[in-house]
Amino acid sequence: MVIIILISLESIANSQTTLDKRNEPLYLDPKEPIDKRVLDLISHLSLEEKATLLNHRGPMVERFKIRSDGWNQCLHGVWWDQPTTMFPVSIAMAATWDTKLIQEVATAISDEARGIYNGWHQDTGFKGEKKGLIYRAPVINVSRNPYWGRINECYGEDPFLTGRIGVAYVKGLQGEDPKYLKIVSTLKHFAVNNVERNRQALSATVSERMLFEFWLPHFRDCIIEGRAQSIMASYNAINGVPNNINKMLLTDILKNQWGFKGFVVSDLGGVNSMVRGHEKGQMTFEDAVAQSLNAGCDFSDKEFMDYIPAAVKKGLLSEERLNDALYRVLRDRFLLGEFDPPSMVPYSKISPDVIGSAEHRQLALKTAQESMVLLTNKNQILPLDKKRIKTIAVIGPHADLFTAGGYSGRVTNPVTPLQGIKNRTLPGIEIMFVKGCEIIARKDSTEDLVINTKEELQKAADAAKKADVAIVYVGTTLAVEAEGRDRTSLGLPGKQEELIKTVVAANPNTIVVELNAGPLTIPEVKEEAPAILEAWWGGEEGGNAIADVIFGNINPGGKLPLTVYASAEQVPSVDEYDVTKGFTYMYINGKPLFPFGHGLSYTNFKYSNFKIASKKINTGGRITVNVTVQNTGKRKGDEVVQLYVHDVVSSVKRPAKELRGFQRISLNPGEKQNLTFTVSADKLAFYDEKTHAFIIEPGMFDILIGSSSEDIRASGQFEVVKMRK
Repeated sequence: MVIIILISLESIANSQTTLDKRNEPLYLDPKEPIDKRVLDLISHLSLEEKATLLNHRGPMVERFKIRSDGWNQCLHGVWWDQPTTMFPVSIAMAATWDTKLIQEVATAISDEARGIYNGWHQDTGFKGEKKGLIYRAPVINVSRNPYWGRINECYGEDPFLTGRIGVAYVKGLQGEDPKYLKIVSTLKHFAVNNVERNRQALSATVSERMLFEFWLPHFRDCIIEGRAQSIMASYNAINGVPNNINKMLLTDILKNQWGFKGFVVSDLGGVNSMVRGHEKGQMTFEDAVAQSLNAGCDFSDKEFMDYIPAAVKKGLLSEERLNDALYRVLRDRFLLGEFDPPSMVPYSKISPDVIGSAEHRQLALKTAQESMVLLTNKNQILPLDKKRIKTIAVIGPHADLFTAGGYSGRVTNPVTPLQGIKNRTLPGIEIMFVKGCEIIARKDSTEDLVINTKEELQKAADAAKKADVAIVYVGTTLAVEAEGRDRTSLGLPGKQEELIKTVVAANPNTIVVELNAGPLTIPEVKEEAPAILEAWWGGEEGGNAIADVIFGNINPGGKLPLTVYASAEQVPSVDEYDVTKGFTYMYINGKPLFPFGHGLSYTNFKYSNFKIASKKINTGGRITVNVTVQNTGKRKGDEVVQLYVHDVVSSVKRPAKELRGFQRISLNPGEKQNLTFTVSADKLAFYDEKTHAFIIEPGMFDILIGSSSEDIRASGQFEVVKMRK
């Protein structure tokens, strides 16, 4: 069924029902249906005004006083020139495996976005940039490539987990009002965007099966279930076709197959990247603009405003397609309530007082706490007993550093790891701080190293020897992994691993805390360090959250949303887009350093009463599984119960296991909870390139439930039989 909206000049003419008796045109009448209002506004616009409205940062259309929205970012807080609440980065949010919490976080962020918008609309003296309501978040690209510089912005390597977290985030951003959007959520980056090097000219070679099976399912979830209203075409090409002009991607799949009614926006400089990147001067700007719009890109940069009129006049672009693009963009702005009296829009009541509120800061703390992943804990060295500790050596280049992450706004009083320790320790405890080394070697203007590494390592050893316990904070920053910058190594940069070994040798009671985004392959640290805590870049309350876990105020319950590979040799080439060749937990060759879904606790959980409701389903049915989980330890704790499936015999290479359900639960000591998982048969399918559709092969399937992709606690089999006609 074709759903793309092609608006003819005749239909626009027929929509011009503005009466002389009206005081205002139809498009300003909130009692009229939105589609009629949008068509009416389009009918009044000149060709040049239409082009202007498709420049996402264009000038005001003076005749109608329509201001450019001037889009914004909100990956883990609103990006603004005044402080807003800064939550943990996206990969840390994914580590919570808590969709309800993530929707609460996105709701708080969109409240602050509306608070800013309402502030400058209601108060002429309002301080700060005048931000609109179209936001470029979330990033839902999967981290197939562990070197990828933007892992801090995404939700990990698994399409199913990414889809669940992404849907929750989109719903929190856009709100649940039946008539109005709170803000517009823009999914990034569509699609197969996973490498920063040469990204504006890169072409990913992807099979049809991999495209539909691995690279697109989470986008489909966020469009169909999450109802995201905008999506961004990525810089890269797929099989030689730049995504900005990829009709198969932007129209055939997105708009026709999935029924997407929102708008597609290019990445910044998307048109320019074709003219000067992919095509290297072989395409004019008029051609690039026309081809982008004809392929399904609706919204872009200044090039749209400058070249659309000429493209239409030369016959390169039909006005019907131009009007379709404009309809999609303006429809979202009507849904935001921009053309209605504020009294009619429920979100207009959100006060600027929510921006950086105490309630939101507490939510940032909770999110950081839930994101903590305890990787190792030999001899239960953690949690530390504050009553038995007199001296603590706080060591490492990340100890007194705050790393915000990509697309971060401003923050008020961010808590560093060192400050977190000070905030959570008892009076009288001595805290010694030594930096130890740099994260990466830096030079000042005189070309001398900022610190003497040899001297700093000795200071670290001396402090560790004097302390009851040493805590070493290591990791990466945006200077190592960021947009435009892929990592060059999976290990710790600089002398950080040497620092850890030095401290462990000086004091066997050493805790290692990682603050990073992409996976860190550090097998020797795993072997030698008594405990390792993955803390990510934890937002403004990250330092307190780390200390809460270290001292047992919080029992860690986070799980890895990605695989930590055992070595660089285990990872296929970044130019290989077929994940079956060894990428992710689904196809990894050999054992990982830490598996997808891994995360320890200070308590223990027992799985029992595993039952499969029916041992046989048809290809149109669903399988229901029950399991009981009990906290058998002495502390309250959270467990993420994970369900995986595996096709026992298949005509194509299938995953060793594939995530198809999860639930995060909290249990008191001795408490039990009965859980039910339901998996529909379509989640057992693979994409068949002969029929160009997902198919389910009858046969036996394993169903596995556990605490990680490797720690399976219960399993069984069921059979899928062909459905009778």
